[in-house]
Amino acid sequence: MVPSAPSVQSSALIPAPVAASGSAGRPGRRISLAGREPCLLAAGLFVAYAVVSIGRYLRMGTRSYDLGIYEQAVRAYAHFQAPIVELKGPGYNVLGDHFSPVTMLFGPFYRVFPSPVTLLVAQAALFALSAVPVTRAAVRALGRARGLALGVAYGLSWGLQNAVDFDFHEICFAVPLIAFSLEALLRRRWRAALFWGLPLVLVKEDQGLTLAAIAVVVALRARRDGDSRVVPYALAVAAFGAVATLLTFTLVVPAFNTTGTSDYLSKVGGGGPLSGMDIKIRTVLWLLIPTSGLLALRSPVVLAVLPTLGWRFVSSDDNYWGTAWHYSAVLMPIVTLALVDVLPAARHSARPRLRSYATQLPAAVLAASLALTTALPLGKLTEADAYRVPESVRAVERLIATIPDGATVEANIGPIARLTSRCRVFWIGRTKGLAPDYIVFNNNSRWVKDVPGFARQLHPRDTYTLRGVIQGYVLLKRTSPERATTPPGR
Repeated sequence: MVPSAPSVQSSALIPAPVAASGSAGRPGRRISLAGREPCLLAAGLFVAYAVVSIGRYLRMGTRSYDLGIYEQAVRAYAHFQAPIVELKGPGYNVLGDHFSPVTMLFGPFYRVFPSPVTLLVAQAALFALSAVPVTRAAVRALGRARGLALGVAYGLSWGLQNAVDFDFHEICFAVPLIAFSLEALLRRRWRAALFWGLPLVLVKEDQGLTLAAIAVVVALRARRDGDSRVVPYALAVAAFGAVATLLTFTLVVPAFNTTGTSDYLSKVGGGGPLSGMDIKIRTVLWLLIPTSGLLALRSPVVLAVLPTLGWRFVSSDDNYWGTAWHYSAVLMPIVTLALVDVLPAARHSARPRLRSYATQLPAAVLAASLALTTALPLGKLTEADAYRVPESVRAVERLIATIPDGATVEANIGPIARLTSRCRVFWIGRTKGLAPDYIVFNNNSRWVKDVPGFARQLHPRDTYTLRGVIQGYVLLKRTSPERATTPPGR
């Protein structure tokens, strides 16, 4: 007997195959990461940068008083006041130190979260953001694998890591602006490249020269590509950047400075550009070899490093010459994108050695960054101590916490960042006649032998009583009647 064919009604009862993902009856959706790698890399870098900088703050490892200086400025902006930074002296307007009005953008965030950690998190975000245009440009020019290799190498570059480890500085705004500007330049979006660069004049007084250099490269590239209409605009922007720097150094900063001059312009010269030549040569080699294998020198984009290297090398301050601190962070996107600029042509060169070298270079640069990271700040993230606050630090914090909100305090590097969000803080020895309520300083190195005598030396007409000494931190309170004095400049 021949079996009958199944009816349409019975076949409808057979369930359809269930999709591997998604709900029944709907086709599964695969989550693709294609095109999202730059943003994912930036997110990972943000977490790493934030952990390093916040961890240093929590362990009281602050390396300078810059974090306190910028917190005082941003705190003033957040309350719609002039950026008076009393760590530089009573009544000192920070625009007379560096012309960085861009930091007022942090004001609304600081008003909601009044803490130095707010500045550290914002800086980590801005540095990490710069990896997006750098990685995007690299992937577009070299393909996914090599582009991501250069993006990771950039994020781990020694210049960025040293800047992350240096508390806070306004150049965190310059790094992404330069990166976005140069990405647009490589895409031949000339006007976008110029517009991204224009805000640099509000970041720091020297960055107008970086804008001028970028604009000159835009003019050269536009002319080479036959887009001669852009050349006048680019040259006008270059002139604007140069004039802005000149006027800021000679007119704007002196107008806000109590001495009527620019403290940093006065450092130009000194021993001459040949002083410390061994240090300067090492800095140039560090800038070009591990980050680009010297190949970045084939691109005109690398010209944008000259203004920053120029003012650093002609300065009499040897702190600017080397690779430490934050000074090289603005150079990292320039060198990396200069390498991205030349690699496509080099990979198709008629010279076999150059072709082979260019093909392997992204992996080599990544390997160099990974190797160097073991001795750089991000390498410490593999250590348990990076996530632990010692009890000795907590004890010092309890001592500092006894200082009431709103008090006037004279301090040095150690305690400053714990006080600037809630007290009126002066650098030790710079109160100019004002007798603060408290004096607190790190005396771990025993630089002060006689603490009561030191207090009398600072304020001979006032009496200070020792309130505590913990882990080398000394706290004194003024016990004499407050004198009715008005500090100069207020």
